[in-house]
Amino acid sequence: MKTELLLLLVSGGVAACFCALLIPVLRRAKAGQPILGYVREHSYKSGTPTMGGVAFIAAAAIAAALFGVFADKRAAVALAFGVACTAVGFLDDFMKFHRRCNLGLRAYQKIVFQAAIALLAGLYCRYDGLTLLYIPFTKIAVDIGGWMIPLAAFVFVAAANCVNLTDGLDGLAASVCFWYFAALAALIFFLSGAGSVLLSRLCLALCGALAGYLLFNTHRASVFMGDTGSLGLGGFAAALAVFSGNALYVAILGIMFVLSGISVILQVIYYKRTGRRLFRMAPLHHHFQQKGYGEAKIAFAYSFVTAAAGVVCLLFVQ
Repeated sequence: MKTELLLLLVSGGVAACFCALLIPVLRRAKAGQPILGYVREHSYKSGTPTMGGVAFIAAAAIAAALFGVFADKRAAVALAFGVACTAVGFLDDFMKFHRRCNLGLRAYQKIVFQAAIALLAGLYCRYDGLTLLYIPFTKIAVDIGGWMIPLAAFVFVAAANCVNLTDGLDGLAASVCFWYFAALAALIFFLSGAGSVLLSRLCLALCGALAGYLLFNTHRASVFMGDTGSLGLGGFAAALAVFSGNALYVAILGIMFVLSGISVILQVIYYKRTGRRLFRMAPLHHHFQQKGYGEAKIAFAYSFVTAAAGVVCLLFVQ
């Protein structure tokens, strides 16, 4: 336990230092976030430095390396896939910065990159024997063999995009991901035992880094994570769950990510069929904001639900 607590402190401290150093650099480079015109409540955020995801993902990787986490092959490969997703997000953010508008990679380009990463992840699972799948709320594991390829690919694409959609308010995606990785760390430990302790510690390294980043990202935010951070976090959320056999828990621990994605899909379908909106605005957090709830309150509610989902899952596996 002392090692885990120290890992959290180191990761959080490194992330806070990186953010403090990175923000002035981003401001001088005028790497500000373009704000969509239809989100009137966010007009004051225009120009806030973005690409802050570089700070906390780098901090998590450094802290994990210092504590020998990458001696576990799965943790090392999870880092590779998380960084690959981060790179896609960084490219998207850089193109927005270069063009000075909110258009980075086109939707089909993002999907192509994500699909390639997702397929590689599925193939890695299949050919490295990571085909066990824990059934939620039990300690039962089943070997699904080749079916892990499409399942892993789907989880990667879904997680990356849903975390990306959730990143729309100060502190929202980061705080929800904090509780997601905290719950996943405990779940991996209780289900897989000592053999997966290093994989669990990578989750904790991400928790610590997100805590350090949140010092600068809670309302009103001094820096945004950008797609660099949100796609990277989605990649880590998928990789750590899939490689530990907990792919089916992603939809439970990440229930607020799922609701963000579903709200957008439902909004589009309903509008095309009726010409009216099902929600005041999608994703769902913007609907709550339009109804008068503050950003901090929405972020707290999302985090509370995520933490509660984690507690419920853990009650069944201890």
